[in-house]
Amino acid sequence: MTEQTTEAAPSSEQTGTPRLPGRQHTAEGAERRVGVELEMIGLSLEEISEAVARHLDLEISEDGRYERILSGDPAGDWVVELDFSLLQRLGREKRDARELLDELRNSAEDILKRLADPVVPLEVVSPPLPMSRLHEVEGLIDVLRQAGARGTSDGLSYAFGMQFNPEIPDAEPATLRGYLQAFLCLYPWMYKRADINLTRRLTTYIDPFPIDYVRKVIAADYAPGLDGLIDDYLQHNPTRNRALDFLPLFLHLDEARVRAVTDDPLIKPRPALHYRLPDCEIHLPEWGFHLAWHDWLEVEALAEDTERLAACCAAYSEFLDQPLKRWLGHWEEQVEARWLSDDGR
Repeated sequence: MTEQTTEAAPSSEQTGTPRLPGRQHTAEGAERRVGVELEMIGLSLEEISEAVARHLDLEISEDGRYERILSGDPAGDWVVELDFSLLQRLGREKRDARELLDELRNSAEDILKRLADPVVPLEVVSPPLPMSRLHEVEGLIDVLRQAGARGTSDGLSYAFGMQFNPEIPDAEPATLRGYLQAFLCLYPWMYKRADINLTRRLTTYIDPFPIDYVRKVIAADYAPGLDGLIDDYLQHNPTRNRALDFLPLFLHLDEARVRAVTDDPLIKPRPALHYRLPDCEIHLPEWGFHLAWHDWLEVEALAEDTERLAACCAAYSEFLDQPLKRWLGHWEEQVEARWLSDDGR
């Protein structure tokens, strides 16, 4: 009689299937959504648009010379665009070479476009997708990779990122504070895991939170209401340039309070957090959305577990209060050993 062996099922890390967080619905009972943004080079605007449209059965329409709108998804429109706001604005204007001024403007636009082509990425922006559809992002990445898309490490000057926007489960101050505290505690570990490309590290887009703000937020007695939470954030972070950007969420919750501090037109309201730390390594077969997403799920899990979160904040506060530990220690190793969920371990 032949002895039978049972093999363990492959994990979601091995298969590339994104896991889901503990809280999968909003307070209203709707499935939480995630918007995803992928920056890349190596394909033209038309090639990327056609690949995405073909894969997802969408219709393509133009919004100027550097943007394409892909419609037909029940979640909303997808967008493929050159990640250069000036050229986007120029591209929406009609071109007319009959007058000298128009001819000069057209020539300037063409020169700007040629300069941008080698270094400015094209970006695929999804609508807010139900979390149960995140596996479709993995499939789309495979399609674009096979078509020839190239990512961050393929060129010395490529500061390309993958960003995603997880919808919050509710807007209670305790919930938002939990996300802030969990991210601040896990950030050194997430940063190390992300292995950020040097070019992106030299930009300001993913600046860390100021240490004074970190100390304030992870303190045991930090429990402001929504107004105080927003005011504290704006005082220390009046900028989009954070690895986890709360400004779109706070603009959604209290527009007047945020606009009193910053009038940046690139900050747009939405009921979601904006996570912009990961590189986009779309050309590498072993890379996928799930890698950064599963690190993010550690933030979700820690934020949800209030007892573990309080203990982690206390441990991190103690670590930050001891200069020798800060200089010689490695908090990310403590995170790995003590503060990850069972899935993360």
